[in-house]
Amino acid sequence: MVTSAAGSAGSADSVGAPVAACDVVTVPARQGLEAVDILRRGAGDEAVGPVLHDDGGDTLAFLVPPGTAAAWDVPGSVCTGTEPAAETGEWLLPPGEAELATDPAVLREALGEARRLIDAADSCQ
Repeated sequence: MVTSAAGSAGSADSVGAPVAACDVVTVPARQGLEAVDILRRGAGDEAVGPVLHDDGGDTLAFLVPPGTAAAWDVPGSVCTGTEPAAETGEWLLPPGEAELATDPAVLREALGEARRLIDAADSCQ
């Protein structure tokens, strides 16, 4: 069950639309924010599904189709078969304003590109 951005439990998002069960890919915030930018630049807003930013600002959680966790193997990230609890963060891209879920293959590619960009930037310091 996804908790709405307002913090009340339910099976609806912050705009009242039903949210289907999804797996969740959690990544460090810096890499996740880069990946969101890459996804939005490359294929537009429809390429990225709902994304939750945790309260501490440490991680981003991408909603991906159910079953993704079984084959997820991207270093530096974790994929679980559980849904994020919105009361522990805020929607960067809320359900209803984004596609239902991010394509795992597209996300894998974007996370890899984001990691390469971060590594390159860090090596210049």
